[in-house]
Amino acid sequence: MKKLLTLLLIPLAVACSDNQAIADISVASTITEHDRCHLCGMMITKYPGPKGQVVIDNGDYNPKFCSSRDMFTFALQPENKRQVTALFVHDVGVTDWAHPQDSAFIDAKAAYYVYGTSKKAVMGPAVAPFSSLAAAEAFANEFGGDVLSFEDITLELLGRCFLNH
Repeated sequence: MKKLLTLLLIPLAVACSDNQAIADISVASTITEHDRCHLCGMMITKYPGPKGQVVIDNGDYNPKFCSSRDMFTFALQPENKRQVTALFVHDVGVTDWAHPQDSAFIDAKAAYYVYGTSKKAVMGPAVAPFSSLAAAEAFANEFGGDVLSFEDITLELLGRCFLNH
């Protein structure tokens, strides 16, 4: 009877551990003063503007980026895109542009973005993320740029932005 009960509990234990793995990737990790951008190697916290993180293979790998622009440049590459489990960006509607706080990370897929703004980030042109459409529109009215959804951000768009600035 004990063996049968143990066998019946194994799937439940596995299901709980799978739910824990899903919960762990729903929150961005802390960016420390020693973290370097996965794309360019710069110290992440040393520069202004929204940062980004990518979760690869359900949390086995978590590259961090000095800008949301660098995060998109990495995450949208075909060889990386299929491995991405989650993406996070700073909501600059609720955090300081010069020193964004980790508590302001949001799901990048649910964010609104301002592209073509006069505000600059570490690598030049910013892709400014917001959790609300109203905040993105207000930012665009003040600093210029177009309000876009996650699906609107492409490698082609990022290439044009970089060449125009």
